[in-house]
Amino acid sequence: MKKLTALLLLVAVLAMTGCNTVKGVGQDLQKAGQTIEGAAKK
Repeated sequence: MKKLTALLLLVAVLAMTGCNTVKGVGQDLQKAGQTIEGAAKK
């Protein structure tokens, strides 16, 4: 579980570096949260 969380955080950081707007960062954080929530439900 810790490896999955670390991987998701890394992906989120990489995605945020690709964002040019605050709105884009918010969308990326929302998607990362949904992914983490989905992993937690499994």
